[in-house]
Amino acid sequence: MENREKLLSCALDLFYARGYDAVGIQEIVDAAGVTKPTMYYYFGSKKGLLEDLIQGIFDDLMEALEHACARRPEDHFPDILFRIAGAFLRYAVSHEKEYRFVLALYYTGEENEGHLVVRPLIGRYYSRLVQVFEEAAAELGNMYGRQEQFALGLQGLLDTTFLMYCSQSDRRTREITDDTVRSIVQQFMYGIYS
Repeated sequence: MENREKLLSCALDLFYARGYDAVGIQEIVDAAGVTKPTMYYYFGSKKGLLEDLIQGIFDDLMEALEHACARRPEDHFPDILFRIAGAFLRYAVSHEKEYRFVLALYYTGEENEGHLVVRPLIGRYYSRLVQVFEEAAAELGNMYGRQEQFALGLQGLLDTTFLMYCSQSDRRTREITDDTVRSIVQQFMYGIYS
C-alpha cells in the first residue's frame, strides 16, 4: 500500500474510533508508519487529509447515486426510487465505517472543521435527490413545490434504516435484500400519494 493510501486508511480508523478532533497528526503518521513531512506532502494539513478522505467517500457514493438515477424509457418513479434506495443502502452498509463517520461529522457543531468539510458534499448529494423529485413532478402530480421535503424525507428514511441496521447484533449475517428496499420505497411512496 502506498503512503498516501496508508495515511487515508489509518486516519479513517483513528477518526472513526475517537473522532476527528481527538486525533492528532502525530498519531496518524505513527499509525501509517510515515513522517509528518510525508503527510504534509500529500495533504498539506490534517484538514486536507480529511477533505481527501471525505471526497473519496462521496465520489463513490455519488457515482452509485448517478447510476441509480439514470432514467430508462420503461421507468416509473418508484423504479428510480428503488434503485436509489438500494444503491444507497448497499453502499452505506458495505462502507459502514465511512458512512457512520460522515454522519458523525455532519451532526457535530456547525463551526466544527469536520462539519464544514462534509456539509457541502452532503448538500451536493441532497441537491441531486431534489432534482430526482423535480424530474418526477409531472408523474407524481402532487409535488406542489415539496421536492425538497420529499428528498429530505427519503434521505431521513434511508439514514434511519442504515443506523437501525448497524445497531443489530446479527447484521453481519444479514444483507440488504431487494424485498427490504422495496418495502422501504413502498412505505415512502405511500406518504407521497396519500
